[in-house]
Amino acid sequence: MRWDGQRADRIGQQALPGLPGLVRSVRAPEFSGVVFHEVLAKSVLNRVPGGSPLPFEWTVNPYRGCSHACSYCLHGDTPVLMADGTTRPLADLRVGDRIYGTERRGSYRHYVPTVVQAHWSTVKPAHRVTLADGTQLIASGDHRFLTERGWKHVTGAISGPDRRPHLTVGNKLMGTGSFAPAPKDTLDYRRGYLTGVARGDGGPPRPAQAAARVAEYLTNDSGLTLPLDWPRTPTDEWRKGLLAGVFDVDGTFAHRILRLPNLGETTLTAVLSALEHFGFHAAVEERRLPNARRCVRVDGGLPEHLRFFHTADPAVTAKRTIDNAAIKSPARLDVVAIEPLGLDLPLYDITTGTSDFIANGVVSHNCFARGSHTRLDMDAGQDFDTQVVVKLNAAQVLNRQLHSPTWPRAHVAMGTNTDPYQRAEGRYGLMPGIIRALRESGTPFSILTKGTLLSRDLPVLAAAAKDVPVGLGVSLALLDEDLQRSLEPGTPSPRARLELVKRITDAGLPCGVFVAPVLPGLTDSVEQLDALLREIAQAGATGVTVLPLHLRPGAREWFAGWLAREHPLLVPLYRRIYGRGSTAASGYRAALAARVGPLVRRHRLERGGADRWPEGSMPGAAGTVEVREDQLTLL
Repeated sequence: MRWDGQRADRIGQQALPGLPGLVRSVRAPEFSGVVFHEVLAKSVLNRVPGGSPLPFEWTVNPYRGCSHACSYCLHGDTPVLMADGTTRPLADLRVGDRIYGTERRGSYRHYVPTVVQAHWSTVKPAHRVTLADGTQLIASGDHRFLTERGWKHVTGAISGPDRRPHLTVGNKLMGTGSFAPAPKDTLDYRRGYLTGVARGDGGPPRPAQAAARVAEYLTNDSGLTLPLDWPRTPTDEWRKGLLAGVFDVDGTFAHRILRLPNLGETTLTAVLSALEHFGFHAAVEERRLPNARRCVRVDGGLPEHLRFFHTADPAVTAKRTIDNAAIKSPARLDVVAIEPLGLDLPLYDITTGTSDFIANGVVSHNCFARGSHTRLDMDAGQDFDTQVVVKLNAAQVLNRQLHSPTWPRAHVAMGTNTDPYQRAEGRYGLMPGIIRALRESGTPFSILTKGTLLSRDLPVLAAAAKDVPVGLGVSLALLDEDLQRSLEPGTPSPRARLELVKRITDAGLPCGVFVAPVLPGLTDSVEQLDALLREIAQAGATGVTVLPLHLRPGAREWFAGWLAREHPLLVPLYRRIYGRGSTAASGYRAALAARVGPLVRRHRLERGGADRWPEGSMPGAAGTVEVREDQLTLL
């Protein structure tokens, strides 16, 4: 066992320097690649924002992790838009760096270059702001965002000493939306880049930055030489490299129009395929060009042009600038949730010449949290950079909060954000104390999990159920173990989860099952659903809810790459069902509901829970079962 303390000299900043309450950061051999940041928390009860459709008002998370694939979490730090169109982590900025800020001109603000004048760190209680497009921002309560109604703090009050303009659900932030993850410098990316450069028109000399990148790729020990063969099955990274190479040699970005000109038929086909693969809308401009060359225009305005630059990462930064562009965007930046994290976190401040900057696609002042306190279940590629914050004193703090005279003994949900029975629970054993605190305070509670470790606590849960209402839910999407290992690596097998359902119900406890996510063309046939529901019924489940796949930002890119690689023939089907959105089309949801209804009745699982959650998953739930439209996200 190796104890890292607060060391920050490891790759990926595996410690959390300056985090109050940090006891130690632990790296254990039995958890390869996982770092546990052990903290003493001030609070573990989190209130669900008012107006939420969820059938509970409070949650408890003994483990804090980022399971929502936020783009800044994918790269460790909140990305800030630099004046050359690239991004850099906020914590890595330095005085004198040129970045983008904003300036009001008439009715609109415009992006203008500015200079970082000061940079420092601070420690404050952290809050998470979630936007409608899936973007998540972690900031202090004092932090201000630019909204459609001016600058607003993250938290505040409508009266009293804390009165100040503050965010509420429904406010719209200003900007382009979250930045796309940058490509990885892989051999495939380099092959794609060199192919894009070599397939240019061969006319004008390459810009210096492109020439330098080509020289680097050809002179290192990777063994790359020109010409390169076109791949039969291009990877995501190859496609990104191709787009970057084509743009560097011939591409233009002028008057807010992004063009990729001078393309022969082979390159044109590959470029259009790559753009479509990443969800860009493009048009072939009919022009009379020499040698039958064609021109592709990338549509969608500034948000899509920035997404192109960040996705492909061309070397020529002079062609990536957005000086004087107006801040007008159709991005879905409405606030849908604001919640305290219950932790003080290291946050970062900068002062700029414009008094603002662009952080993860929104116009912003002041503090943002480093992403290294978060844990990712899965990133937009195939990495598992796991950073888990463990609230060592969760049970003790919860017990104190639940015994407050003002505690209303309201339903507390666990597992709606991070799984309380993830692998870390096997090491720390926080849940038995949490369950006892809930029972002793007379608080009803529910648990949703994929973790079979819950069976360890069945005696504690059975005892609690004698005194308070208890709901238990298990997530199970399919029976195919090969497909499950590909989609949910590191989670218990389908058979293990079915056995967990049986153990729960054998112990006299209720257990609802979330059949989620249902994958079009992979797990949604009548035969597959019938077999799965039969097994669930035989395990003794008290109810089911069937949920189609929801492709949130981050997971969407990962899933698109996985689907193209593993099941390329299904790509057109998914494009028809999901288009550019996250939610399955209403026609598919209706067809799935019609398919599922008779099967649910056949296996006598038609009983349902409150707000259509499966019976048994909520304390004292009752209702009807149907396919819900507010879908669970992938993994």
